[in-house]
Amino acid sequence: MNILVLVAGTNEPSNSNMLADAFIEGMQQGGDVTVEKRRLKDLQIDHFSLEHYNPEFRHEEDFRNLQHLIEKADGLVIASPVWNFGVPAHLKNFIDRMGSFALDETRSRGTLRGKPFYLIFTGGVPAPAWKGLMRKTTSFVPEGLKYFGASYIGHHFESKCVKGRGKFGLVVNERPETLASLRRQGHTFAGVVKKYEETGKAPLKQRTCSRIMRCGETLLKKIS
Repeated sequence: MNILVLVAGTNEPSNSNMLADAFIEGMQQGGDVTVEKRRLKDLQIDHFSLEHYNPEFRHEEDFRNLQHLIEKADGLVIASPVWNFGVPAHLKNFIDRMGSFALDETRSRGTLRGKPFYLIFTGGVPAPAWKGLMRKTTSFVPEGLKYFGASYIGHHFESKCVKGRGKFGLVVNERPETLASLRRQGHTFAGVVKKYEETGKAPLKQRTCSRIMRCGETLLKKIS
């Protein structure tokens, strides 16, 4: 069973990277799992343009390597900070670039075949601000991956990742309950991915949502 973890945080040390590591520890508790972790800040990936949709286009090596890892993975995890109501630009850019291989030739149907994914977000705001606003401003991340055919399993938002007013830095290392929670979530997610690997099907809830989405798309096409 293969799981790819992408970390969008750029700081050293990084709250999102540390939470991703705790999630990985949980996934590995059951054994029989190979985890590949990549930090987007270390990769050279060009900005998206329509030429990337050209089948003859030669993508750069770092992008080709990530494409290969995503295609062979049975599950995907993305860990990212939330800055100024959005995720880092290199994560948004990579999601845009994914359309070159995660959509069919019509660019209207995803090709990830129900692959499960999980999201980990960190931010400096309290939890109510996430629920009331920032969950909406970052919604393109789960919605984009769902459009590519992947199955949204869940997310974790870690609030108040600041040392004090206007002081940013590593804080999750002092939150043992959070790290333990991420390990449990990782262990649970690995179980979902294992079932996907065995059956080739997304969980029932996600399959139902996918059918509803396709019905909505069909209806919109008829109306337009």
